[in-house]
Amino acid sequence: MFTLLWTTLVYDPVAHWTWAEGGWLAKLGVMDFAGGTVVHLTAGISALVCAIVVGPRLNYPKDKWPPHNLTMTVTGGGLLWFGWFGFNAGSALQASGLAALAFVTTHVSAGTAALSWVVAEWIHRKRPTMLGFVSGLVAGLVAITPAAGYVSVPSSMVIGLLAGAVCYGGVLMKERFHYDDSLDAFGVHGVGGILGALLTGILAQKALNAAGNDGLLFGNPMQLVWQIAGILAAGAYSAVVTYIILKVVHKLVGLRVTVDEEREGLDHTLHGESGYVM
Repeated sequence: MFTLLWTTLVYDPVAHWTWAEGGWLAKLGVMDFAGGTVVHLTAGISALVCAIVVGPRLNYPKDKWPPHNLTMTVTGGGLLWFGWFGFNAGSALQASGLAALAFVTTHVSAGTAALSWVVAEWIHRKRPTMLGFVSGLVAGLVAITPAAGYVSVPSSMVIGLLAGAVCYGGVLMKERFHYDDSLDAFGVHGVGGILGALLTGILAQKALNAAGNDGLLFGNPMQLVWQIAGILAAGAYSAVVTYIILKVVHKLVGLRVTVDEEREGLDHTLHGESGYVM
């Protein structure tokens, strides 16, 4: 119920604002090549609202649940990395030089962000982790998504380097403010989407894509202003409408299971089977 309402009332309008010929953000000049604002920012902001409204799991943050199968995490990360080429390069809508540019910038950003996250983690926690590497590469993929077809390859490296470190900091926010974002949707997708939209307004080059505009570093400071306007509009709209949807769903069917059901585990109580038998 929530997913159907969210895609209809949050995603669809923001997609129209940004990508339709008559969309007001498109008319304003907001650039989003493959969905950094439309997909990741909206979902990340909405995830934060969900985490706050639904509330934390039992005994959080005293009890923490690390990924139960890191091998599958790495496998999934690899599938994401490969699939993202279709997500970003495919947004060129044809096999062209623009698609090739988006393909390469996506790859470079993901790789540099993975290294950036690992270094930040190494400095902060005194050890790098494979989970951090995978989280970093996803952060790089998210941040390059709005910029993939508008920036050069060196610029994509800058985006990746910043994305890894900044999104690592975004994930740490949940430890400070104690909201239970179990998949780090806000820290990676929300923060990464915001960062990518901002950097698009700074690093974009019209010479690479005639359908885009130059960014701040290439003589057009207003592009950054338009990007900020798009971030604020999409973020505020997503937060407010998500909150309303959650309240409606809560009234109709509820948002949480009982304490006993949560303790026993949802695989068993809701589905009658367990994915992992201890």
